Amino acid sequence: MEILNSKIFGENLSSTPLLVFHGLFGMLDNWGTFGKDFGEFLPTYLIDLRNHGRSFHSAEMSHDDLADDILRYMEHYGIQKAHILGHSLGGKAVMQFAIKYPEKVEKLIVVDISPKAYPPHHQGIIKALETVDFNTVNSRNDVETVLSQYIPERSTIQFLTKNLYWDDNKKLNWRFNLKTLSEKYNQFVSNAIKFGVFEGETLFIAGEKSNYILPQDEFAIKQQFPKAQFSTVKNAGHWVQAENPVDFAKIVKEFLNIV
Repeated sequence: MEILNSKIFGENLSSTPLLVFHGLFGMLDNWGTFGKDFGEFLPTYLIDLRNHGRSFHSAEMSHDDLADDILRYMEHYGIQKAHILGHSLGGKAVMQFAIKYPEKVEKLIVVDISPKAYPPHHQGIIKALETVDFNTVNSRNDVETVLSQYIPERSTIQFLTKNLYWDDNKKLNWRFNLKTLSEKYNQFVSNAIKFGVFEGETLFIAGEKSNYILPQDEFAIKQQFPKAQFSTVKNAGHWVQAENPVDFAKIVKEFLNIV
């Protein structure tokens, strides 16, 4: 069985570890500053989801698959119980994990996503990514030029191009598995997580300028996560930890009692 790729900070500390999972088209490197900071207090594992970063590629991509990957990862590293944090798609993965394997979760942190099904909303990005022809582009700039024809936000283009690397054939390529992410998109975005209840302590963190968690979602969230608390990060959109890292870290530390 393949184990997810990760980077570990503070692994010699004896406190309850924290496992961190990024969002769609992201990778663990997006959380590097956060990992260094939290690694001073507790073992902090930044983890690439399947089909992302340096983790394995697979044709399967359901919430259950992602949850089972987390279980295998914990078993591989001998982690009995951990705090689990996930952003966006990573948030869906950790919610499914907490419901499926509640005994493995100390505290759950879900960042800017709810358990509900979302309408497809990345079609433009997927189309842009599929338009990049790696037989003709020779540099990061070339890729940015292609993406900019479809994606107006410079920050989104920069976020996506962090996934570029030179493969064994000396060609640029994406680290994420675009084929599966495109084909299975509806399985992991346009599906709610399976119904079930996680009774443990849970924190949902929303970006003030984001519309991923709406006030009317709170009732449904409480059906599955009865101990859910809600916190909003000021001056932040969907990429909460990148747009206001100071306030975000403070909220997480308070919840984990490491202030």
